[in-house]
Amino acid sequence: MINIANAPCSWGVLEFDLEGEAAGYAQVLDEIQETGYSGTELGDWGFMPTDPVELKRELDRRNLTLLSAFVPVRLKDPDAHVPGAAVAVRTARLLAAVSPGQAFIVLADDNGKDPVRTQNAGRVKAEEGLCTAEWRAFGDGVQCVAESVYQATGLRTVVHHHCAGYIETPAEIEILLGLTDPNLVGLCFDTGHYRFGGGDPLEGLRKHAGRIWHVHFKDCHPDIAGQSRREQWDYFTSVKNGIFCELGKGDVDFRAVKAELDRLGYDGWIVVEQDVLPGMGSPKQSAQRNREYLRSIGL
Repeated sequence: MINIANAPCSWGVLEFDLEGEAAGYAQVLDEIQETGYSGTELGDWGFMPTDPVELKRELDRRNLTLLSAFVPVRLKDPDAHVPGAAVAVRTARLLAAVSPGQAFIVLADDNGKDPVRTQNAGRVKAEEGLCTAEWRAFGDGVQCVAESVYQATGLRTVVHHHCAGYIETPAEIEILLGLTDPNLVGLCFDTGHYRFGGGDPLEGLRKHAGRIWHVHFKDCHPDIAGQSRREQWDYFTSVKNGIFCELGKGDVDFRAVKAELDRLGYDGWIVVEQDVLPGMGSPKQSAQRNREYLRSIGL
């Protein structure tokens, strides 16, 4: 059975250092529960309580399951691997204490930090990617983090492809998966990032079905994507202008994606993520409409 969650990023709680004020964790958890979701992701370290007893009490009050935590690491830099693994293990220990055996570390590149990749999100060229040595380091970094997390907590790690980072395009995702152990490292498949990164989400889902352990439902507005490319917006300008719109208002075919997940027998979580900047939009209303849309397609 597929369960549906939402995440703090839908309320503007992002890993980037941005202007504006996002909602507090109590409001976010209340509104996730009130709009019909049964799970959540952790958000940035320190956004929610980091004491496992307190965190579990807050989740249990709302009948919410904690399923994962996003951990960004500068994976192309070998010097960042051990410190990054330490952060991931600290995070995984909290997940394991609150949701033993069922949560994931969602590992990503330290997105939004490289000026070229951030400026060219949604239209990166092959020459703006990693060189051979950097690919080797990147894969080693993913392995280091995943092994450390598993050895310390028994939790598994999924890699999140993400625009404005070094794993954005379908080709980059494929290379990284080829560099990592399929028994140790899975894929967090994000429909919106895959679409903005130049791919067809349904094709990506079929191609990588054996590695997909966790799924993010995010839509991508084709008109805004086109304008972003024409006017050469950077990643944050694209987000500010609504590149990741409410579900069903973009060009991701969620009915087909849902049908393919059913065919594959996927029984994990789907996490709705409608990334917005702090203070942007009406997150609770969007979450409600997104949940209603998913019910209309049988989720």
